[in-house]
Amino acid sequence: MSASGARTSTRSRTSLSGCDPARHTRHALHSTQRSYAETNCYADVIVELLHACGYEPLAAFAHVVRMDFEGDQWTFFKPPAEDLELLYGVDVHEMNPYRPLPRQIAEQLERGRTLIVELDAFHLPDTAATSYRTEHVKTSVAMDMIDPEAERLHYFHGPGMFALEGEDYRGAFRLGELSGEVLPPYTELVRFDAGPRLTGAALRDASLETLRRNLLHRPGDNPVLRFAATLERVLPALREGDLAAYHAYAFATVRILGSGFEALGSYAEWLFGESGHPATAPIADVVEASKALSFRLARRREFDPRELVERLAGGWARALEALTELAS
Repeated sequence: MSASGARTSTRSRTSLSGCDPARHTRHALHSTQRSYAETNCYADVIVELLHACGYEPLAAFAHVVRMDFEGDQWTFFKPPAEDLELLYGVDVHEMNPYRPLPRQIAEQLERGRTLIVELDAFHLPDTAATSYRTEHVKTSVAMDMIDPEAERLHYFHGPGMFALEGEDYRGAFRLGELSGEVLPPYTELVRFDAGPRLTGAALRDASLETLRRNLLHRPGDNPVLRFAATLERVLPALREGDLAAYHAYAFATVRILGSGFEALGSYAEWLFGESGHPATAPIADVVEASKALSFRLARRREFDPRELVERLAGGWARALEALTELAS
């Protein structure tokens, strides 16, 4: 059974959402018109999984206000399990992959559930521009349909829904490899029957409560200032290092910050409408300053980041202050 209550089956295949990868329409959070069409692998998967199953994923993005600078990176944000359960009745928890994964996936899809699995992006065709057949990178994938006999999989990853088969199917699931030679992947079970599914005004009211709760756990100081101090220290090494080191640093810092705040801005628009402008305007400043800082870093030339950092710090402070006022 799908999350919407209807199961779509063809022979041994069961689709959770009933969607076709070739005709799947991305959620607006993944529009190519955005500054960041992707956020991070886990948050993106949750967005497209919920969207395909008829839920509004924006309601689950209050948690971004808790983003902090962790010393060498910004928080790898993802919708908290307790928020997903409160808002949608969706329960996400770790599962023990003690049997062949294709069999477990097929059985859970038959029950109207799915699995989120860490797979190797080396075997994911949608990463053709980055790691497909070139680099081994772990990434989170949510399953929508599996046909073990035909060796075909439909999955949510990044900004959309995709398909793989044949050699990629066998590689992704490590078929033929001895189980004792490799660690099983981290696997989560997603159930859609953990409580009521909220919609309309009830969903907004509950989401507002999650915003109030998450604001209680916001950083106690301005984390951008701590980021600035670290950036000043690592800039010389970034300029002298290789391109791969730059990309890794940029993703862990300014890209995570910018994409998180762009999602937060969309959340504030959804929750507050036009009255949310006091928050969405400084949030947009953070997004634009993050992009600008990314470009300056990419040039790998000496520059003074203070102006951009001041924009980031000021935007962060005004945005959190406005959201706190709006939520009160």
